[in-house]
Amino acid sequence: MTTKTILLIGTYDTKEPEMRFIEQAIKAQGADVLTMDVSVLGDPLEPTDISKHDVAQAAGMTIEDVIAQGDENKAFRVMSDGASKAVTQAYADGRFDGMLATGGTMGTDLALDCAQALPMGVPKYIVSTVSFSPLIPPHRLAPDIQMILWAGGLYGMNSICQSSLAQAAGAVVGATKAATIPDRSKPLIGMTSLGSSCLRYMKTLKPALEERGFEVAVFHSTGMGGMAFEKLAGEGAFACVMDFCMQEFGNLMAGSVVSSGEDRVTNAGRVGTPQLVAPGALDLLDFAGWQDIPDQYADRPFHEHNRLIKSSVFNGDERRAWVRELANRLEAATGPVHFFLPVHGVEAWDKEGEEAYDPEALAEMMDEARKVMPGRVPMTEIDAHINDAAFCDHVLAQFDEWVAEGVVTT
Repeated sequence: MTTKTILLIGTYDTKEPEMRFIEQAIKAQGADVLTMDVSVLGDPLEPTDISKHDVAQAAGMTIEDVIAQGDENKAFRVMSDGASKAVTQAYADGRFDGMLATGGTMGTDLALDCAQALPMGVPKYIVSTVSFSPLIPPHRLAPDIQMILWAGGLYGMNSICQSSLAQAAGAVVGATKAATIPDRSKPLIGMTSLGSSCLRYMKTLKPALEERGFEVAVFHSTGMGGMAFEKLAGEGAFACVMDFCMQEFGNLMAGSVVSSGEDRVTNAGRVGTPQLVAPGALDLLDFAGWQDIPDQYADRPFHEHNRLIKSSVFNGDERRAWVRELANRLEAATGPVHFFLPVHGVEAWDKEGEEAYDPEALAEMMDEARKVMPGRVPMTEIDAHINDAAFCDHVLAQFDEWVAEGVVTT
């Protein structure tokens, strides 16, 4: 087996003992280390492979320019930019296989940018004093990032923090050894959905698409899943996307914490990937389980899914606004788009007798789509619920047409 190399990022002027401890722990497990110093003021006792001067240069400055910023936050923003660019280049040059970074709030801020700079599938670990903290918004997290709390690691070495550092070293080495390169022998379809109790089309579409020679990856649209979907879409990883769950998009529009970021429903279109789209679950507004429902939603239908997530529903005016913005994003796509409108409901609880059933608001959503999509985005209106077989039939018919026309390549 080829020896793996771990990129180790930290402030070597203040944390050199900790960084060298990690370095030795990594080497003890048979891996090599590529060290990167992101300090500003001080210098390590021993040189690193990528120095703070190299990092500053990657940001277009000298370290003296960085110091001249005169403010710790401004200086570290420059170093973060340089570190991200240096990480990108070092990975492109084949210099490392996985990343491990350490930090308090400053170091973590920089490390998050470095993790975002790497492709999905590259092991990326951060040992941080603020791991799992609400200080870190979801959009800053790379979709496949791993974080370990740096317990007792604010100042100086001790047996508590050594435990965290040793675990991190073991985790990143193990991940690089176990990581597999995705098989690209089959074209990949990216699909969004929820649990099969809410949206069921994946049960029909996945095997049907696999029979046609495609691989299908289904992403759970509860925030991080959509981030992974958008990240891969932006990398051009998909032959086609079937973006049928818009729950994260509605959450984004309403300011919910259960969001996948500002770029939802943009990346596939930006790189020209064919898109099949539907407004699945666009009626639902999610809250974290620990949140109180705001007064403005108190009189609306409510579904408590479990202790982690619960949902209210959007009214007709909100749904109209979300459909208009969705049309804007789809119209901006550089590749082909087709929109499906299932007029009898967009998720399992949007049916008569269920908690989220609101026929008036659903009718407003359908009316707005009929107004704004035609002439901008090709649309098929389906006389069915999104969970009915007819929805899948229409999707597959359009997909097969695109394949026959060479729009979707096999």
